[in-house]
Amino acid sequence: MRKILIYLMLLFSTTIMASEIKWAKDYDSGIKEAARFVRPVLFISSRHTCKFCVILDNTTLKDERVVKALNKDFVSIIAYSDEQDYMPRELYQPGTPAIWFLLPSGEPMFQPIMGAIDAENFLNALKIVKKEFDDFMKSGK
Repeated sequence: MRKILIYLMLLFSTTIMASEIKWAKDYDSGIKEAARFVRPVLFISSRHTCKFCVILDNTTLKDERVVKALNKDFVSIIAYSDEQDYMPRELYQPGTPAIWFLLPSGEPMFQPIMGAIDAENFLNALKIVKKEFDDFMKSGK
């Protein structure tokens, strides 16, 4: 009985852990990880007091499909301006959230998506970014 209980606790904790985005510790370590694993970067500039940041956090970034896609194919970094997290000057936007997709070098692939975006549109954006990234890497540029 004890083994079954331990197994169930492990299974439950693994399920909970799998349903969260694996955020990089900070910008620099995320960029290094992206270069090491050759993955595109999701970089979000956010604030805890921003209404649309909270909506994005509580909806889209909790969607199991989004979490799975990000953890599989991207390195995810979030920087909170109200915590003075480091953010490169060239990625600064006056509004939040600002959702950037970057190459492992830190260079932006596109202009940022501003504001909260629903899970369906976010998943579509992830597919586009992943395809563009893969094509870019194949071209050797």
